[in-house]
Amino acid sequence: MGTKTRTYGITIGRMTAGERNQITDVPGVKVGHQTRMEGKARTGVTVILPHEGNLFKQKLLAASHVINGFGKTTGLIQVDEMGTLETPIALTNTFAVGRVYDALVDYSLERNPEIGRTTGTVNPVVGECNDMHVNDIRNRSVTKEDVLQALQEAESSFDEGSVGAGTGMLCYSMKGGIGSASRKIDLNHGSYTLGVLTLTNFGTLSDLRVDGKAVGRELSQAVQDQEKDRGSVMVICATDLPVSERQLKRILKRAAAGLSRTGSIVGNGSGEVVIGFTTAGTIPHDKPDQPLSLEMLHEEDMDEAFRAIRESCEEAVLESLLHAMPVESSKGGQRPTLNDLLEKTGCSLL
Repeated sequence: MGTKTRTYGITIGRMTAGERNQITDVPGVKVGHQTRMEGKARTGVTVILPHEGNLFKQKLLAASHVINGFGKTTGLIQVDEMGTLETPIALTNTFAVGRVYDALVDYSLERNPEIGRTTGTVNPVVGECNDMHVNDIRNRSVTKEDVLQALQEAESSFDEGSVGAGTGMLCYSMKGGIGSASRKIDLNHGSYTLGVLTLTNFGTLSDLRVDGKAVGRELSQAVQDQEKDRGSVMVICATDLPVSERQLKRILKRAAAGLSRTGSIVGNGSGEVVIGFTTAGTIPHDKPDQPLSLEMLHEEDMDEAFRAIRESCEEAVLESLLHAMPVESSKGGQRPTLNDLLEKTGCSLL
């Protein structure tokens, strides 16, 4: 937990960060992890709880945006069709998606006995990145119990870096993982927050840029075997802005600007998927007697949200790198961390 970029004297963008500079600066949002580090397991699960109530009964407006579709997510077709989110969002490794999906079904069934009986089914949302270069992914170590434990232990303050779903991830040929950042948005009619959580597993070191500086070129001289860009990144965006699902999707598209600011070229083998929700209002599962009334921003206010997700996404990627700790691969050896390379080369991020 914390803002590592600020300790290096780096301030991304011009907007003000939230109190924690994490996605949980959006009121009601919590994050939980479970990490598997036994035997050849170097993996885990990370969950994002959008609010503290019953999400199936009180859904949130939501959207998704696929920048590059090399991924195995679940639930996005219905999210885009219906414009709502009805389960927590879970992140894990590629081969754990099925078990994590099952766990979210169990979680929802336990809280809603009417699902599959007197009402419809449930739409779990799961995202993934491929951690096979560090984790023995064929072992499929993540369990349903890991997911349920992560949900139970979710808090407003959470660790970043080599934890949960980020345990076995690589980013820009170095150790990657979980990163987060947030921005305050002050408009004439109120103050709001937008936060981002990233699961980073993409990029080639020589492409890395920190606040516009091409530090990757200098750092790459100390790393002979750079990983090819073939990993993926999941971007989760939370906000309390009063926006429609259409407006939310417009915001999510601007996450690409934040990724590109760090050096991403959106490589062929790297899946980039963005999922977002707003807590500004809820959609009841049961049909009310009156039409629903929802607030939404005027389009002229959207630029502030666009800037907020760009800055938050860029900083969240850097936080994932700066928080990352060394993790020995299940095959032996380990990738360097950004902190290791900065010390080894004497390179400055400023």
